[in-house]
Amino acid sequence: MRASRVPYLFLAPAMALFTLFMALPIGYTIYLSLRGAKVSGLGLGKGARSEIFVGAANYTDALADGALWNGWLRVLAYGLLVLVVMLGLALLFALLLDTAHVRLARFSRISIFLPFAVPGVAATLMWGFLYLPSLSPIRAVLDVDLLGPTAVTFSMANIAVWGGVGFNMLVLYTALRAVPRAYYEAARIDGASEIQIALRIKIPILLPAIILTTVFSIIATVQVFTEPTALRPLTNTISSTWSPLMKVYRDAFVTGDLYSAAATSIIIAAISLVLSFGFLRVVRDRAFGEG
Repeated sequence: MRASRVPYLFLAPAMALFTLFMALPIGYTIYLSLRGAKVSGLGLGKGARSEIFVGAANYTDALADGALWNGWLRVLAYGLLVLVVMLGLALLFALLLDTAHVRLARFSRISIFLPFAVPGVAATLMWGFLYLPSLSPIRAVLDVDLLGPTAVTFSMANIAVWGGVGFNMLVLYTALRAVPRAYYEAARIDGASEIQIALRIKIPILLPAIILTTVFSIIATVQVFTEPTALRPLTNTISSTWSPLMKVYRDAFVTGDLYSAAATSIIIAAISLVLSFGFLRVVRDRAFGEG
């Protein structure tokens, strides 16, 4: 066997899994998004329903659906809350754990990371019962309906922040641990305080890791599904189309319109890519001054 073929041999299992579980489902989704159902007569009997090519009609209908764009507006507000609070806390905890004289560092890391290990559905149900007016100790203190129309977005954002801070903190903390300690010692010799070291040395060095965690967080918040779906039985303020993915689920498995659901899912994927690469483009332009 030629040496030039060895890398492809190692890549073959990963490429086979990618093709089977990613490329083929995506291709089939695109295929379904271009098809539609044709009903003959009363729609009864064999052959009464058939599949036909409809082109971009499903995309046109999905883009004209106000429920989809209302869902995007709700997800945008939810995402801004989650991104700012979650990444801000993750950065703060990473910097605190990387200080020279931190106590109980291992216990603190595990405690902050542990919520990430809790399955999303279990975490949402746990918080959901804490939000219920009849059970919530938070309601007794704040005197606010945490599942009401004005607070439900904040309640869902809290669940995402609680579960996501630990993972992002670990990524940032790992990046900090890779920085040579000599940088910090030199700064301390020059009289820099820990806050100055954090602001002028650690955060600039962490910029690539911050960008990485931000992109991952954008993708995750755009695809929010677990929190609103699991909380929906506990309140009537969350509709079946609260988020774009919930609309896809409703169209596919409640109304049975797989073709519309496929087109909507492709639109969601396209918007996710635009948001992610748009963020990367803005960051790159600011960092390198490219027009």
